[in-house]
Amino acid sequence: MIIDAHNHADWHGRNFDRFIENMDKFHIDKTWLLSWEAPVGDFNPNDIWAFPHPMSQSSELGIAGSGPVPFELCVKYKEKAPDRFILGYAPDPRRPDAIQRLKSAINIYGVQVCGEVKLRMMYDNPDAIRLFRFCGEMGLPVTLHFDYDKATETGYAFPRPSWWYGGDIHVLERLLQQCPETNFLGHAPGFWCHISNDDQGLTNAYPSGPVIPGGMIEQLLTKYPNLYCDMSAGSAHTALSRDKEYTKKLLITFQDRMVYARDYFDNDLQTLLGELDLPADVLEKIYHKNAEKLVAPIRTPEPF
Repeated sequence: MIIDAHNHADWHGRNFDRFIENMDKFHIDKTWLLSWEAPVGDFNPNDIWAFPHPMSQSSELGIAGSGPVPFELCVKYKEKAPDRFILGYAPDPRRPDAIQRLKSAINIYGVQVCGEVKLRMMYDNPDAIRLFRFCGEMGLPVTLHFDYDKATETGYAFPRPSWWYGGDIHVLERLLQQCPETNFLGHAPGFWCHISNDDQGLTNAYPSGPVIPGGMIEQLLTKYPNLYCDMSAGSAHTALSRDKEYTKKLLITFQDRMVYARDYFDNDLQTLLGELDLPADVLEKIYHKNAEKLVAPIRTPEPF
């Protein structure tokens, strides 16, 4: 069995039919279907070609509403193929009704994941902490996208000089400390650059070269049992390809905390995992058991 623990509806030109066709092609049984709620200004307009169309009116008006990947679209996929999708939703914590919106989504639609959180804010601000602690109470894992300021500089003043998200790796550590009952999945360049014990990732979104052991990912996995690694996108593939001998050791050591995911529609990660000659039981955890563990049955929220 294979679970893709990070993907989006109508993403990169795949509508529902092409999405299912792609899952079948690569033997993916289930997908975590994540929303991305963010106002205009929090995402690069040059990437709109990859977003669902038409984008929601609220996002176009710059209101913190549905954003690039509306939750409503995720619901439509789930309704068409309930056995193939695990529903994710992440309201913008800056909204005063964020927790109420998430409660409603759990009650009505059976949301099991809080994700994707991809916003230009520090993820350990008080509003976010409050939301993430609620996720812990409800058994929802939280998928966090990190990008560094200097590593994403555009060379232009507008619309943004850079596309940073979430803060730095120390923000993640403070989250792990302040929300011990909540499971977090680290994702994207600002997370995966820390596979190596150096500062390349502060200025380069996709560092290369040999991995220096003892990086922050290794340190945080050792210290905090509520951290998991979302192995999706080019950021994870690049990091895990840098030093395959180190990667194999890392995946075996932290086999209970690695989660197969794509955030796209290729098969690069499966190919890489096949090249590492991992034990069968380790692969089984990465491909589905860890994801299944994270979305254990959740409790119904208390009435509003």
